[in-house]
Amino acid sequence: MARKIVVALGGNALGLTPDDQKAAVQRAVEPLVELVRDGYRLAIVHGNGPQVGLIHLAFEQARQSDPHIPAMPFAESTAMSQGYIGYHLQSALKNALHAVGLANNVSTVVTQVVVDPADPAFARPTKPVGLFYSQEEAHQLADASGHVFVEDAGRGYRRVVPSPEPVDIVEKGAIQRLMKLGDLVIACGGGGIPVSREDEQLISQEAVIDKDKAAALLAELTSADLLLILTAVPYVALHYGQPNQIWVDRLTTREARLYIEQGQFAAGSMLPKIEAAIEFVESRPGREAIIASLENAFDAVTAGKGTLIFTP
Repeated sequence: MARKIVVALGGNALGLTPDDQKAAVQRAVEPLVELVRDGYRLAIVHGNGPQVGLIHLAFEQARQSDPHIPAMPFAESTAMSQGYIGYHLQSALKNALHAVGLANNVSTVVTQVVVDPADPAFARPTKPVGLFYSQEEAHQLADASGHVFVEDAGRGYRRVVPSPEPVDIVEKGAIQRLMKLGDLVIACGGGGIPVSREDEQLISQEAVIDKDKAAALLAELTSADLLLILTAVPYVALHYGQPNQIWVDRLTTREARLYIEQGQFAAGSMLPKIEAAIEFVESRPGREAIIASLENAFDAVTAGKGTLIFTP
């Protein structure tokens, strides 16, 4: 039976404008198609941090010009980003598959992810979204909007919103059936549309779910063999950006927890990836996760060119 992989693809790798994103997506799908060609079945979870922030900001600015234009909640903004990023990804994937003689279908599933409305994260916004700003710009925007801005891993200031833990995926059955048919499935885009279950109804929540944690949950619910988290660096690093930086090619979950306690991983970048990897690997014996760069995606799976996270 073909191995199943859930791939987490960062939103920062996808571009900010439609034209930039189309070009970026063309590059992003090449190593993924190589995995399909090698017999793997894939589900792809993409980020949307820059894109959902831009969508939300565009509606806010439009509303300032015309008060009749409604505010756009983050749930709806996430749904919009799932649609247009999914369209770009599935189009590029289908073209790339055709170019190598593969006829797999590609499907984008608009995905709702269940969160607990009592999650303490709602009182502590931490998830960066949107563009990077200088400290002065961030202070001005905070004063004007009441939003919270924080410094993000040395790259500038970004708005932060609540990021509750994902607990279930509403469309998991459809995703499982599509993967069983051999379709490439794009799902849980941007971490999924956050909803809660109240009185047997689905109610949207004003939040953004971390896409790596949503990918880990999807990998668990679809009985995937591997969680592949693609990022900007080829390996996980200790003392990242310091003179004593060390690339690490293998990490046990015990070692990963120790390094988290030491503060080795930045909250806005590597930390949620490590946490998601641990969660998936420990969900069932024999599961593994890999953190690698996008360009090394194929070699990360087939030749160990990335950081393998496992239980000994």
